[in-house]
Amino acid sequence: MDFQLSEYHNDLVTATRQLARDQFAARAYPRDEWDGLPREYLKTLADHGLAGITMPVEDGGQDGKLLDAVLVIETVAQVCPTAGDCVQALNFGAIQQLARHGSPGLKERVLQPCLRGEQLITIAMTEPEAGSAVTDLRTRGRIADGQVAVTGQKIFTTHGQSADHFVVWLRFGDDRKSAGAVLVGRDTPGFTVDSSHRFTSGERYGMLYFEECLVPTDNILVPDDGFRRMLAVFNVERLGNASRSLALGQAAFDLAVGYAGKRRQFGRRLAEFQGLQWRFAEMKLKLEAARLLLYRAAANADAGVPSALETALAKLACNRAGFEVANDALQMFGGYGYDQEAAVNYIFRRTRGWMIAGGTVEQMLNRIAGEVFGETFSQRSG
Repeated sequence: MDFQLSEYHNDLVTATRQLARDQFAARAYPRDEWDGLPREYLKTLADHGLAGITMPVEDGGQDGKLLDAVLVIETVAQVCPTAGDCVQALNFGAIQQLARHGSPGLKERVLQPCLRGEQLITIAMTEPEAGSAVTDLRTRGRIADGQVAVTGQKIFTTHGQSADHFVVWLRFGDDRKSAGAVLVGRDTPGFTVDSSHRFTSGERYGMLYFEECLVPTDNILVPDDGFRRMLAVFNVERLGNASRSLALGQAAFDLAVGYAGKRRQFGRRLAEFQGLQWRFAEMKLKLEAARLLLYRAAANADAGVPSALETALAKLACNRAGFEVANDALQMFGGYGYDQEAAVNYIFRRTRGWMIAGGTVEQMLNRIAGEVFGETFSQRSG
């Protein structure tokens, strides 16, 4: 059992950090909120071989390991949160779903431009009545004459304002096993996007509306039994979520350490007060413990898919560590941290969202409890 990164991984982190500092650090915490992911960031990352890290070379990927991707997204996000989001879009989530289940034609037409950083793909799953209870999907796909007619609504769609393609989760029938996914292009007739709403972080999200939106049956990624088929991909996405949460918690910690070492109150530096020293020690403990769980989940998956239990433990630990450390870091800055333009304030708002996105911390607790007792506990009434 080795708790040290290999020479290759250390070199990967060093090179990635230098790239992030050179290309993204200057606008790491912009005063004006981003209106969509910067396309030039996607292109820069792709040009440096940081897209499709775990995907096969024949699909345009790098044929790397999941730990490689986790180290890259953690390193980039720690320097620039928005660039970290671009790493997520190029390696986790929707692009993984397309890579694992898309036909050769879809891979050539959609996956390749996404891996080159020229186009953007995202997941459309959450609905007004289907959040954590995702199996309650109401969006429907009716197949007839070589086409799928999509009808329904989605909400809280990340990158909804600027994405070119959407992996839309829906039902092809009435039972649970009829759930599947279909790829819908932004300009498809019958599909509209309302991106006038923002999360607390300032990021715009999409409310999607499908009114007999017609796409060819070739665009079907998963025809049935979607939740079981996609569970492994969900776990990969959750590690991307966990990595960014941890990275931003680490960034907040580093900012607070620098501030406490210089800021003077009552004639002393903040770092000289024992009460604050203990708080910094607790922050360090949370970050290091979460990082070990994250790396374990990624390393044990190798190039494949991570364990559901190890993923749940890692996401829960990283979500909590990221938010709690950011919260403590903000407190260290006092009024300066509470200023909305402060970097630590932005980090605080971003880390709060990851405790909801990609599976809430309560869902992770339920998953872990199920493993503890060796059975699944339904949350449904009756």
